[in-house]
Amino acid sequence: MRPYLFALLAFAKLSAAPNEPVPSHADVSYGVHPHQIIDVYLPKKGVAPYPALIWFGGIWKAAKHPANLGFFDAQGIAVIAVETRTMEDAVADKVAVPISYVQRDAIRAVQFVRHNAAKWNLDAQHLATGGGSQGAQPALFVGCSLDQANAASADPVERESSLVTCVAAYRCQPTFDPRRMQGWVPGVQWGAPALGCSFEESLKRRHELLPILKQWSPDYLLHPKAAPMFFENEWGQTKPDDITQANYDVHCPRWALGFQKVAIAAGAKCFVKYPGHPADEAGKDIWDFVLKQLRP
Repeated sequence: MRPYLFALLAFAKLSAAPNEPVPSHADVSYGVHPHQIIDVYLPKKGVAPYPALIWFGGIWKAAKHPANLGFFDAQGIAVIAVETRTMEDAVADKVAVPISYVQRDAIRAVQFVRHNAAKWNLDAQHLATGGGSQGAQPALFVGCSLDQANAASADPVERESSLVTCVAAYRCQPTFDPRRMQGWVPGVQWGAPALGCSFEESLKRRHELLPILKQWSPDYLLHPKAAPMFFENEWGQTKPDDITQANYDVHCPRWALGFQKVAIAAGAKCFVKYPGHPADEAGKDIWDFVLKQLRP
């Protein structure tokens, strides 16, 4: 099984149950492509305007996953499930850098939610992003990027700020740099199709691809005012016996620890939690972290 297909399974613990609530607003388009859609889940409890967690789905295959609806409903926090254009869509359109589709859509989704905040009774000043496995990539891209608001744009959505309060990342892969990821997780191969080539080619052409990495990979966008980030993993530094090596390599906490070093060097706030390595000062888990950040 290809490593990125393991990522499609990473949402099992994060997705809603089969009897999940019906979205308050379903399949709302934030762009012209069929995959540029969101579901809005407004809480039944709490007082409006509601803070919101914007949760991203698949980046290889189109998907959207509402995150921990019961928890956030009880806390008066809205959940926005986002589907973006995928790497498959980009390849079909012969885009040179497939990941550009996903990351651009992530920025637009946040701007779109903020643009419609008043209509949906959302608190535009308290928006978080998050995702599991591959879905954390666009969430981190938003949180690490400078504000993408374009005051001169004719599109009112593009005039909105893209800044968010915090980022929640679950067992994810926060870089597309082949050398950096193998420094963090020796032998791992992941994500190269996002750059428009095979992993082996991306490793050989890394110097040539650096401008692309610096534009689209979250670890190269880190700065002191990046949104605070919280990484969580249910596995420790040793592979569990019932997990394949390929699955462990793609989803182990070493990615988060490597990213954390880069983040701290850049002056950004980054917390990592896995068994035996708590981050209690920031939160018990990613959900508690989001709650503390959105409702301080």
